[in-house]
Amino acid sequence: MKYLLLIHLSDAATEKFVGTEIDRIMAAHGALHEELRATGELVDDNELRPDHARIVRRTAGETLVTDGPFTESKEWVAGYYIVDCATPERAAEIAGRFVEAEYGPVEVRPIGREPAS
Repeated sequence: MKYLLLIHLSDAATEKFVGTEIDRIMAAHGALHEELRATGELVDDNELRPDHARIVRRTAGETLVTDGPFTESKEWVAGYYIVDCATPERAAEIAGRFVEAEYGPVEVRPIGREPAS
């Protein structure tokens, strides 16, 4: 089954991403990326850039576009991995290895519909 691993961050967290900490984060992602590629579990991954992001809402027939990715919360989705794992526990294990999990939540979501019974 495929799982979407969403990495959530905040301004407070990213303020700590300087010097050796950003090097640690990038090295950890590089190692995990290669491991998941070798096991065949990596489907896709990427950073989600906050510049030029937009939030679009439709209310009473009117479309409102505001700067994003910020909504009412102070956290935003900073990146994602799509993995193909045997179990949700394995997907959670992978998510727990992200350095960003020390700073904010990593959401694990199954992708797709359950097969009809």
